[in-house]
Amino acid sequence: MKKVLPFVLLFSLVVCSPVKAEEKKSPETIVTMQEVVVTATKVPEKRNDIPNAVIIIDQNDIQMSGAKSLGELLANEPGIDWQTYGNYGGASQEIHIRGMRGNASQVLVNGMNIGSPSLGVADMGKLALDNIERIEVVKGSGSVLYGSGAMAGTVNIITKAPQRDKMDLKIGAGYGSQNTYRIAAENGMFVAGDFGYYLTAGRTETDGFRDNSWLRQNDVSIKMVLDKRDTLNVSLYGDYIDRDYGMPGVKPPEGTHDYYIDGEKFYNSESAALLDNSTDKDGHIVLNVKGEPLSWFGYNLKGFYTNMENNNYVRYAFDGTGAENWVTNKVLGADGHMDIYPFEGIKVLLGGEYKDFDWENRNDSLDKTGSSTGAESTTKANVFTKGVFAEIEYRPSLYGKVLAGIRHENHSAFGSENLPLFGIVINPVETTALKISHGKHFLAPTLNDLYWPADPYTKGNSALKPEIGWHTDVTIEQSLLKDKLFMTLSYFHWNVDDKIQWEPDSQGVWCPINLAGYEANGIEAGIKIGPLYDLLLALSYTYTDAEEENRAYTKQDYGWPPDVPPDFQYTMVKRRATMTPENQFRGDLTYQNKSGLTATATVRYVGDQLVYNTESTTYPETKTVTYTIDAYWTADLKIKQRLYKHWTLSLSCDNLFDQEYDTHLSSFTDQTTFKTTMSAYPGAGRSVFAGVTYEF
Repeated sequence: MKKVLPFVLLFSLVVCSPVKAEEKKSPETIVTMQEVVVTATKVPEKRNDIPNAVIIIDQNDIQMSGAKSLGELLANEPGIDWQTYGNYGGASQEIHIRGMRGNASQVLVNGMNIGSPSLGVADMGKLALDNIERIEVVKGSGSVLYGSGAMAGTVNIITKAPQRDKMDLKIGAGYGSQNTYRIAAENGMFVAGDFGYYLTAGRTETDGFRDNSWLRQNDVSIKMVLDKRDTLNVSLYGDYIDRDYGMPGVKPPEGTHDYYIDGEKFYNSESAALLDNSTDKDGHIVLNVKGEPLSWFGYNLKGFYTNMENNNYVRYAFDGTGAENWVTNKVLGADGHMDIYPFEGIKVLLGGEYKDFDWENRNDSLDKTGSSTGAESTTKANVFTKGVFAEIEYRPSLYGKVLAGIRHENHSAFGSENLPLFGIVINPVETTALKISHGKHFLAPTLNDLYWPADPYTKGNSALKPEIGWHTDVTIEQSLLKDKLFMTLSYFHWNVDDKIQWEPDSQGVWCPINLAGYEANGIEAGIKIGPLYDLLLALSYTYTDAEEENRAYTKQDYGWPPDVPPDFQYTMVKRRATMTPENQFRGDLTYQNKSGLTATATVRYVGDQLVYNTESTTYPETKTVTYTIDAYWTADLKIKQRLYKHWTLSLSCDNLFDQEYDTHLSSFTDQTTFKTTMSAYPGAGRSVFAGVTYEF
């Protein structure tokens, strides 16, 4: 904390001093019904033409938020729950939309899925905010256009591009609590006629707020464009992320003593794993060619390649042995569509997609000194998906339109599926939109689910079925006072059959199985007021009533021993869905004046969450114990001051009141007492971060 003090004092002196900032009006964040969205229909559409609830976050919103990660930026927006494993440096970050898990939402960068094929989840903590121009979140089923995983919603991140007749140059650095620093630079411009580029690079380091919660990350991206306006637009985007981080596990119960094996410390009172660590090396390339050569015809073609490598090093405290695991995912694919306008008010969208997945899992056992035993095994798999889709829209008048679509998806592991979608938009006046959508969705099992190699603790299940269900969204959006007041209210319902979940079998080996399913009903409400008198107020609330239902397990499901009666089965159990808060709230109050000062105060509330732990006793009897993660509030404060034309100073304080809270639970076994308890991944305490940026 002492190292942060000079930054705080410098910032205070500058803000309080009579230095005159650039005399220009600060940018205003206004939500309008005429905002253009690309993600919902793959072509630009006005917000009041889209039959789904939408969240739009632009570059000004990102700058005012002061968020350090994409997950933090989206946290507690209507219908969005930000879930982490303790908010430490390398902790994975997921967003759960409308109570569904992280693998039920597709996260795209420039239209390319960046989720891990192994896990089915996109880690929102990896993505640098420096590179983002705009974020579009379209809630509801997106499986017609985007295939597997777009069940709860679709998040499309649009990266920065060069601007004509302007050179962008930005250099920033910051330092804060836990010896955290971030340096970043970006540059973009058109260099020759219609050819331009935008380049970003950054470095982040932190020691983390617990032992073994450190992070070291490098990230770089480039977008090259050939822009011939409507005739032809070609872009080539690539990024690479290289990160190393510790994995501290849960915080052991109070009173836990340091534990050593042969002089090597395995855990202490702060962290259950002092030796575990991981490395990610992710690269993406996407080539996009699009144009509108005719007034009634447009096209968009895309080719992409992903290479994701993860290395996990884990040591077991019970005897010092361990395992080192390497998982590689390679995805090669292409998609394209054309949009046709045959008659006034009618749009037809036709398209297709192909993806080829190569997956490799290499595992090496470690002895009690952490050295390789030479018992290395490798498992490989390849799957592909093919999809074709069609969507038609008809707007007979200014007062409404209808939409219908269908997708035929073929997956090499489990067969094909047809996915219909229906939508209605009613516009009684220009500032009002009533939106209704109803669509079928599905989620394919991940490659880890299907093919994880069997060991004494875990194994995959190649007989899994995909999750399938329906999603209904009813939304009303209203703009008033010349767009100074924007309100949105949504009701949603979804259901999923054959939910995939990992559970222990008769021998205590964890493997994925299909449950009966789960469903949810919920309400989302949001309001934005301003800017009025230099103030902007944004409030959002989400209520989610989600239930999951275990199916009746039979003897054949788990391969139980012969002495189990053939007709034995568990009783069907319906319960509140795990890790799903019923209530969430977020409030943002922003002050922004003409002298370049912006201050944003944010409060977040997350309701209590339930965790179910299956404890094995005498097979086939088991019992499930319910644990609760308590509800909590957090408050953040961000201040930014622009100086003259090029300089900006910023100061942020997260968890201002040092609120103690937990984000996840897992078991911990004390090796001296052999007592196993459910312990928490604690959220980060108060932290301060100060930065300076030069923009040209």
